[in-house]
Amino acid sequence: MRLTGVSSESVWTGLSVHTTLPNPSTRPGLRLPGRVTLMAEGADVPVRHIRLGLVAQVEPEDPDSPRRLVQYHQVPIAGRFVVPAGRRRAVDFAFPLPWETPVTIFGGVPLMSLRTGLRTEVSVDPDLDQGAMVPVFVHPLPAQQHVLAALDTLGFVMRQAGLQQGRLPGVEQELPFHERLGYWVAPLYAGPITELEVIFVTNAAGLEVLLWADRRLSLAGVTHQSISRFRVRHTDQRDWVATVDGWLRHAINRHAAAAAHADWSAMIQGSAHVSRPPDEPVAPGYGLGGTGGGPGVGGGGDGT
Repeated sequence: MRLTGVSSESVWTGLSVHTTLPNPSTRPGLRLPGRVTLMAEGADVPVRHIRLGLVAQVEPEDPDSPRRLVQYHQVPIAGRFVVPAGRRRAVDFAFPLPWETPVTIFGGVPLMSLRTGLRTEVSVDPDLDQGAMVPVFVHPLPAQQHVLAALDTLGFVMRQAGLQQGRLPGVEQELPFHERLGYWVAPLYAGPITELEVIFVTNAAGLEVLLWADRRLSLAGVTHQSISRFRVRHTDQRDWVATVDGWLRHAINRHAAAAAHADWSAMIQGSAHVSRPPDEPVAPGYGLGGTGGGPGVGGGGDGT
């Protein structure tokens, strides 16, 4: 599929900007290929630079403030040059995505209202011409895919997805926000918690999975939260349902033990896991040129 962002000819710059992505589907850590085509009308147009940036709608730290568009990653793809009158100039690019780029597609379906766009910035002294944003569809890396699929198998139902401004305590982050995936708790795990949020923090080596457990007693106006952290490598091969089930039981038991009220102290002793072969690594999509994770030797994760 080919997607193109087009800006109408600017009155001030006399320049039209077309951004084309031969394949808008990608994954964190990969390079997104495409082309920016400039067309000058009437006179030569001197261009100072072209930059590309990823844009998403982010929830501010203040819950009473509205969501806002944030450009969270920008890369220059061209310096000074001149577009002759009546001529076109094409600039090819391979835009690198950060490892923490939020996932917006799972199982071929958009994750709630999450969207990411690629914005083109063309600087023409003294004005700035921005091409229309082109949508980018960010699919999960294999380890992310397996964790999300395991939660689905275990009975968790996603209820919300969003990007939260701010940094997580004790976690190394490249971006100024993090992605939160909220779930209704599966029946087996209900009681000690009523809500679960999953946060992925990814780098070139692997994936840190944060399970944010929340137990609310609305009538009493009481809430108790806790966070458990687990790490996996991109190359890990394991039984992912058993792994995620173990993470959940560890997180919920830790959460229940830390709660101040005796009626929250129920522990999860059973397992929802049914033995089955490990999942195969997710194959890269057309035009992706590989993924950050692939076949490799299995490794253990650790919970903190």
